[in-house]
Amino acid sequence: MTDTARARKLADRIRVVVAETLQRRIKDPRLGYVTITDTRVTGDLREATVFYTVYGDDEERAASAAALESAKGVLRSEVGRQTGVRFTPSLTFVPDALPENARTIDDLLARARASDAQVRQASSGATYAGEPDPYRKPVSEEDAEDIGDAEDTGDAGGRADGEDA
Repeated sequence: MTDTARARKLADRIRVVVAETLQRRIKDPRLGYVTITDTRVTGDLREATVFYTVYGDDEERAASAAALESAKGVLRSEVGRQTGVRFTPSLTFVPDALPENARTIDDLLARARASDAQVRQASSGATYAGEPDPYRKPVSEEDAEDIGDAEDTGDAGGRADGEDA
């Protein structure tokens, strides 16, 4: 097995070579506005996966995917020429799911903001349930005497001293 640092360096170099070659040498009219987002190379340096995004609708994505597949041989030979490795890795082009994931997250955040706004609007005129000060306070001596007097007269528990429950 090779060093993962070497695989990372080769992946970065492949990303740059493929992007520059697409920009300068490939003149396919089907190729839309393609951005190479990432490249990953296997540990044995035999296969490279190139992730890309295409700006546009589904037709332009499909046309760009076909253009990349047809230009795969030119891109691989250019990668081999510029990297100088013994075995030029085979290239596989995969559409990057990052833009769709970002769009999904943006939609979820928008729904959360709308829900927060509804809660904020519903709670704007609301008041707290119960007393304004719900915490128990220590009983002062005067209040304790009043409670003691009420117990002596039988008013404290709601029944007289002699009654059973």
